[in-house]
Amino acid sequence: MRGILLYGSVAAILLLAVVYAGDYISWRFRLPAHRQPFGNVAVQPVYVIHEKSGKTEYQFPPPQNQVCVEALFPHVGYSPCWYLRKHAEQRIDI
Repeated sequence: MRGILLYGSVAAILLLAVVYAGDYISWRFRLPAHRQPFGNVAVQPVYVIHEKSGKTEYQFPPPQNQVCVEALFPHVGYSPCWYLRKHAEQRIDI
């Protein structure tokens, strides 16, 4: 039983590594051809200000364009565009 669990864990890690490497190669070398590696998503920041009196104040500045990568996983410090489109409102606690 222990060997099966170890084998399954190693196989899952190797599969994840292969998928990540394939995603990086696809993003880096723009496969399929003519694909843009970067995109922009309008993100709405929400400042949540906790006051001493126990009240909470919300501030909504104008939306900002955020650079993202058109890939499955994050690369070079940017989030994937599919994730930012799904989470377009970003909460910032102050």
